[in-house]
Amino acid sequence: MLVTQLRTVLDAIDVFDKEIAAVAHTLPDFALFESLPGAGPHLTPRLLAAFGKQHDRSQNAAELQEYSCIAPVTQRSGKKCWVHWRRHCPKFLRQTFVEWAGQTINKSFWASAFYRQQRAKGSSYQAAVRALAFKWIRILYRYWQTGTRYDESVYLNALRKRGSPLLANLTPPLCKPTD
Repeated sequence: MLVTQLRTVLDAIDVFDKEIAAVAHTLPDFALFESLPGAGPHLTPRLLAAFGKQHDRSQNAAELQEYSCIAPVTQRSGKKCWVHWRRHCPKFLRQTFVEWAGQTINKSFWASAFYRQQRAKGSSYQAAVRALAFKWIRILYRYWQTGTRYDESVYLNALRKRGSPLLANLTPPLCKPTD
């Protein structure tokens, strides 16, 4: 009986996936989100829904980072200071950003370098991916406001102009000559 119920649920999910794919292509910002590294057919509609179509809903990227609970909370009391992540939030929204950031590690040069940098500082996998998601939201917010598709080379040039230390990690490893 449970197998029959599970098959019914899986069939319904397939129907929803097809409807989402059909509707997502008609939305104005679809091309922007489709251009993102690692978004793919499942995360593109989720990211599109996360940002929505009201471009004036958030005043800046920080509001979206806080609402999605990607932004850490810093608390101070006397001489003590501690940082933790937000617990009360739209968890599906946070999960969307974290899952997408994890997908970009292997698909974006700078994201991979940033992730490796965070891990080298001693961050756990989850903390490094959340930090990457935090950074991605700022970048994506800017592209979303301007209506521009994401282009890795444009972002890398912006990093180069600012003299970002990430670029030191972007040089490809030297190949050993074969004998």
